[in-house]
Amino acid sequence: MEEKKRKLYRSRSDAILGGVCGGLGAYLGVDANIVRLVFLLLLLASGTGLLVYLALWLLVPQEGAQPSPAEQRLEEGAQEIAAKARELSERVRNADRPNDAWVALAIGIALVAIGAVVLLHNLGLPALWWIRWGVVWPVVLILIGLALLLRQGRRR
Repeated sequence: MEEKKRKLYRSRSDAILGGVCGGLGAYLGVDANIVRLVFLLLLLASGTGLLVYLALWLLVPQEGAQPSPAEQRLEEGAQEIAAKARELSERVRNADRPNDAWVALAIGIALVAIGAVVLLHNLGLPALWWIRWGVVWPVVLILIGLALLLRQGRRR
């Protein structure tokens, strides 16, 4: 029995940005969220995740698109990335700004405190040997998340 030849396309139905992860997931037969997680880990680990994602966005045709020369595909991909960047920047520009001054104050105080502790730790002061960074960072993230959730809860 002859197996149907699979082609790599950027997904239209399973797309968050450019459909790269959805298309790769379909091509590889894995959940697109796993592919997204791999790209995120590559981004955080070495920054290559972003470069690979953008390259695939430029080079891989969108699902259902007619075959076109590579040069035309690059131009269309670049235009699509530019349009998505404009859309995202518009969303950020129009997003609600925090109107609770205490949230901004709490986050500011937390960042200054963390910065001061990290600076003192990096200076090699023996008085800070007791700080366990594996505990500090999750606690800080939880507190910032709770502050943001409380702010959202008060808006409703």
